[in-house]
Amino acid sequence: MTLTHEDYAALSAGEIADAVRTGRLSAAEVTEAAIARMDLTEPHLHAFCTPAPELARKTAAAVDAARAAGETLGPLAGVPVGIKDLVATKDLVTAMGSTIYRDFVPEDDDIVVERLKAAGAVILGKTNVPEFGYSGVGHNPVFETTRNPWNTELTPGGSSAGSGASVAAGVTPFAIGSDGGGSVRIPSAHCGLVGIKASMGRVPLWPGCRDERYPGVSSWESLEHIGPMARSVSDAALMLSVIAGPDMRDRHTIPNDVAWLDEAKAGQLPRLRIAFSEDFGYLAVDPEVRRVVREAVAVFERDLGCEVVVADPGWEDPGEDFWGLVLADSDLAGMRAWLPEHAKNMSPHLVKLLQARHDDEAFTNANMARKKLCNVAARFFGQYDLLLSPTLTVPPFALHMQGPEKTEGRIVDPSDWLGFCFPFNMTGQPAASVPAGLTKDGLPVGLQIVGRHLDDPLVLRAAAAYEAARPWSGLRPPLLDTLEAA
Repeated sequence: MTLTHEDYAALSAGEIADAVRTGRLSAAEVTEAAIARMDLTEPHLHAFCTPAPELARKTAAAVDAARAAGETLGPLAGVPVGIKDLVATKDLVTAMGSTIYRDFVPEDDDIVVERLKAAGAVILGKTNVPEFGYSGVGHNPVFETTRNPWNTELTPGGSSAGSGASVAAGVTPFAIGSDGGGSVRIPSAHCGLVGIKASMGRVPLWPGCRDERYPGVSSWESLEHIGPMARSVSDAALMLSVIAGPDMRDRHTIPNDVAWLDEAKAGQLPRLRIAFSEDFGYLAVDPEVRRVVREAVAVFERDLGCEVVVADPGWEDPGEDFWGLVLADSDLAGMRAWLPEHAKNMSPHLVKLLQARHDDEAFTNANMARKKLCNVAARFFGQYDLLLSPTLTVPPFALHMQGPEKTEGRIVDPSDWLGFCFPFNMTGQPAASVPAGLTKDGLPVGLQIVGRHLDDPLVLRAAAAYEAARPWSGLRPPLLDTLEAA
């Protein structure tokens, strides 16, 4: 029986790998179903800036040949995956949403790509991003704008925009995202997915952020995390079990002492003391987001036996200092050198950021602010096991915006909607976004689960327990019913 793209889209990454390893499905069958799914959805979503169907077929054939030869297959045997276009792929264009790198082909795979390949994963292509990731949405000067499967007039969020759209549409069961200020969690929230930013250093990152030869590429080093975007906690954990662990090429990596798959098995939580903050004490939050997240948080107290305390973390809005850290991590000289020739073909918000001038104290102030934030967070998490919050202040909004100008009746900065996310890039703590529910307009809202420094296991256990208590597997974008019926 031929595997249809509808049947394929209902399978988890774990189910696909098991079926390929046992011979119930071939990697070639799975790949053809994934390509058919991509062909169906791409005209509507533009999730993939560089599809790679022939590379996928070649990889799948190698997986099937290895099985036929009696070789032991890896934990991701035959599983299609999307790779964010900020993550280097050897022999495959990595444009990073920029006309400057439109034809750039890296000489090395990123470490996580090496590990996915070694585990038997099948790369279906590169997923779309804003230019160099300096945005929380999904448009750039090179490729078609990525759209949200829940409503194609709205953004899927970013910067892992294409990864979010791909997974939500069932093109890949999971995808690689990167998160320098929320970019795994943002599209996960806007697309109804699980997104996990593990503790800083759990997942190695190289050459991205570290190759000084390439301005724009060599940014975000002290803030960036790479992580999974998936439709279930178990699939996210499966990817982490493959990509986590130290590597000498990334000086920030730490030992991998997390049993990712075991921690993602739903079980009884201990009686945790959990803080819940609707707005961190300073953010404007859409009323529907507040309502949906309150209902999700109630599950932890009512169904999971936790003590939930309403408490703000106690720091001041770090938004300005966060962007100071981004700029301090960037090759400003190299990127500014582009402006005379390339500014007209660059994203306006990025040009504006590069043209702004900053004195030296702006950067040292940002670093001092990070130290203060980390200290406040350490004291706060000394009282609580976890912090729950909305992932974002608003539901998905219109395409081609950087963010809403008004929320909850207040004039806001266009980046304020990301305010729940980037503090935990500054602290490096583990944070996950899981589906909290839908607004009255049928749009996804994310619940953020933040753990203490290095307490990735508890974040996974809490996410898995919440998923079991309030399953979201039946939620899917209405667009998919329309496309499958056509």
